[in-house]
Amino acid sequence: MGRYGKLDYPRLAKTGFGLGLALFLFGAIGAKVALALSGNGHIPGWERTLFFDAEWLGIALALFSPIIFGIVLPLTE
Repeated sequence: MGRYGKLDYPRLAKTGFGLGLALFLFGAIGAKVALALSGNGHIPGWERTLFFDAEWLGIALALFSPIIFGIVLPLTE
């Protein structure tokens, strides 16, 4: 058994990347749809923050999941 138990690193890397991509798309597309549906082109501040944070968290997750689960943790086994 490895140091971190029986982790399936390829599955974790792919799942993390997919989740990050989905989060990024939610933020990017959600902001555009919310602006289009608002009528006056303005959305509340909390919605802007939600979509903005979703975009950046999605980018970070999609970037770091393959690095951590695909490179770093398998090398430390």
